[in-house]
Amino acid sequence: MSSSYDFIIVGAGITGASAAYWLKKKGIDKVLVIEKGAAPACSNTGKSCAMVRTFYTIPVMARLAQIGVGMFANLTEELGNDGGFRQTGFIQILPADWVETTAEILKMHQSLGIDTGFVDPSEYERKYPWLNTEDIGAIVYENDSGYADPVQTTEAFAEAFQGLGGEIRFRTPCRGLVREGDRVTGVLLDEGPLEAGFVINAAGPWAKFLAESIGLELPMVAMREQDIVVEIPPDRGMPSTPVSTAIEAVYMRPIGVNRWLFGRGFPKEYFEVDPYNYKLTADNDFEIDLIDRWVKRMPPVQGARLIESYAALYDVTPDWIPFMGPRSGIEGYCDANGGGGHAFKTGPALTRELVQWIVDGEVADDFRQLSYDRIPAGDLFRQKFGGNRV
Repeated sequence: MSSSYDFIIVGAGITGASAAYWLKKKGIDKVLVIEKGAAPACSNTGKSCAMVRTFYTIPVMARLAQIGVGMFANLTEELGNDGGFRQTGFIQILPADWVETTAEILKMHQSLGIDTGFVDPSEYERKYPWLNTEDIGAIVYENDSGYADPVQTTEAFAEAFQGLGGEIRFRTPCRGLVREGDRVTGVLLDEGPLEAGFVINAAGPWAKFLAESIGLELPMVAMREQDIVVEIPPDRGMPSTPVSTAIEAVYMRPIGVNRWLFGRGFPKEYFEVDPYNYKLTADNDFEIDLIDRWVKRMPPVQGARLIESYAALYDVTPDWIPFMGPRSGIEGYCDANGGGGHAFKTGPALTRELVQWIVDGEVADDFRQLSYDRIPAGDLFRQKFGGNRV
C-alpha cells in the first residue's frame, strides 16, 4: 500500500464515497478513502431515512436536490447499480400559514425544472383515502421524487470508485490531520502519517475534531436523531410514497413489505450529544408520541406494531446548510461535512460540484457560498421557515 496520495478522503458515507467516485472519474490517479468502520455507510448514512425530494426553500439546495433526483433515477447507467431508488413521488402536507410562502417557493422550484405543484383539494379524498384532511392548508406533490436504500446507494459509489482503481481502507480511524504552515499535507493513522496533495474532510459529526487537530475552526454540533420502523396490516391502505407533514412535524416512507419508517421533522427540540458517546436506541416517549402524531393524520396507523427503533446523528452547522469546499488561508484542504439530515439526497450532486471546484477551479456562484468562508463573512443562509426546514 502506498504512503502518498493525490487525494485522501476521510469518511465513507455518501459524501466521501461519491466524492471519491467523481475524483476517479475526473482521472485523478491516486485516491484513498479511509473509514473507521467496517463498510461503506456503516455509520449515520446507513441510518438515513433516504427520502429523495426537492422541497427546499433555499435555491441552491433546491437546485442540487433536483440534480440529485436525476442522479438517483439514472444511477444504474452511471454506476451499474440502482441504489434501491424508487421513483414513487413525494407528498408534503402544509399548515395554512405556510401556503403563501410555499406558493413563492414552488415558482422557484418550477423555474429550476422541478415537476411540482399544489394538489387540488377536490382530489384529496380520491388520491389520499388514508389521510385525515382536517386543518390541512395545502398539499404539495413532487412527481419525480421518491426514496432509496442508503446503504445500497453508498456501496454502489464505493464499488464504482474501486472499479476505477480507487483504494478504500476500512477499520482505519483517522487520528488527526497533518499541517505544515498554511498547507494540509496528509492524515495521521495509528501506524503513522500518510501524505496527500489534498485532504477532504467528510467525517460527518467527527469532522469537527479533525479540523481542530490542525487549528481550524469548524462550528458544528452533533444532534441525536431518532427513527422507528413499524408494521401495519396489509389491508389498511397506506401510501406508497414518502409523506412529510409540517402540521404534526413528522415524516414517513415505505420500507419493505407492510413496513414504514417514521421520524420527527422540524419544528422540534434538538439535543446536542457527544458523537463518541450517545444513546443508540430511541426513547420510549419518543416512540409513543411519534405514533400518536401519525394516528392523528393517518388513521390506518392505529394499532401499528413497533419493529425497530434507533438513533443516529446529524452534523449541524449554524445555518443547517453543509460546509462544502475549500476555505481561505489554508491549502490542500476542503470541508465536505455538516449535512444536517440533507446530505443523502443531495450528496452526490454536492460532491460532483465540489470536485469540479477543487480539480478544475470551476464553481457556480451559489455553490461558492457553501464554503466555511461564509461564517467569518457573516454570509449565512436564511431559511423561509427556519431550523432544519431549509
